Amino acid sequence: MVGLLLMLQLYFVASHRNVHVPQPSASPPLRHKHSPQAGIKPLIDEFLDKNSPLRHLFFPDIKSAIHPANGSHYYRPGHIWLDTQGNPIQAHGGGVLYDETSHTYYWYGEYRQVGVIGVGCYSSKDLWTWQNQGIVLSAQQINNETHKSNMLERPKVIYNDKTGKYVMWMHVDDVHYRKAAVGIAISDRPTGPFQYLGSRRPHGFDSRDMTIFKDDNGVAYIIYSSKMNTELHIGPLTEDYLDVQPNMRRILVGQRREAPAVFKYQGTYYMITSACTGWAPNEAKVDAAESIMGPWETIGDPCIGGKEMFRLTTFLSQSTFVLPLLGLPGSYIFMADRWNPAELNDSRYVWLPLAIGGRPLESNSSGSQSPWPRVSIHWHKKWRLPLSWRL
Repeated sequence: MVGLLLMLQLYFVASHRNVHVPQPSASPPLRHKHSPQAGIKPLIDEFLDKNSPLRHLFFPDIKSAIHPANGSHYYRPGHIWLDTQGNPIQAHGGGVLYDETSHTYYWYGEYRQVGVIGVGCYSSKDLWTWQNQGIVLSAQQINNETHKSNMLERPKVIYNDKTGKYVMWMHVDDVHYRKAAVGIAISDRPTGPFQYLGSRRPHGFDSRDMTIFKDDNGVAYIIYSSKMNTELHIGPLTEDYLDVQPNMRRILVGQRREAPAVFKYQGTYYMITSACTGWAPNEAKVDAAESIMGPWETIGDPCIGGKEMFRLTTFLSQSTFVLPLLGLPGSYIFMADRWNPAELNDSRYVWLPLAIGGRPLESNSSGSQSPWPRVSIHWHKKWRLPLSWRL
């Protein structure tokens, strides 16, 4: 094993190009986030092992941090990303809201130290320089539902045009993932403070990894993993975005998918999900639908570039959000987390360009020619937004 690690390390140092990942074994059984998946060897073992000599390749130290003061505007997936005050950004499992009133982007996510402190918020005009707006929803405000020994995950915020409220939905759970509920909070401002309204199980079902999506007509939807992560549920929210309506569809039944990230292009809905392998990364998949309520059809793995098995682990990350680039139709930023289970507060962000277009995949889930255009997430060690992009 020592010899193998030395060979891998020499390869990385010599090439400085792509990560080589070995072929995964058969699909593992369903695991909770706190139970690492052990079937993808040996790289996943090294990824999960905080004492691995290869650890620094997946989690570079502070010396190579992305700092807004250097003026390069290069994204470097997997590196420490600093805010305008020079502190690592804490917005894990998050999402981005574009506020039309202030022409500002707000990035919300899990603010972690030893446990979850609350929901952090960062603001930006250029999607690269982020100012810390503080904790907009403290775990202490939630009646101990998100005490540091419990879970607050994947917060997402949308704006309700009718009520003028900013509405946050999130996954709330206990340390054993048995509560399996959603929490809801509201605010008059994107920077909070948010008022916590309580938690519930949507449609009466367990809910774990989740997201919300606001459509062009203002109708919002919740998408969540349910029935012990064996299927996804999707349904519209009420007009005030504070509860679910009774109609719900079960989708991707039996596929064991989580980490949904939904976006729309030219009337078609797309959703990126991951498999359920604990904190270990796995292959992303894209599904498409003409109606957000389905039916949804799997159209393949969107990852392009790097070594094959690097792609088959979604570049060692897990989807959390897809952000449209204003003024560039068909262009998006794929947001993902490179989880560090040894120190979750040191988990990194993998932001990569996502594009829609080009020749469709040769076959879809039914084995026939796919009618959908290709969805592509391109790997880059470093990249910048196109010069034509303007806020």
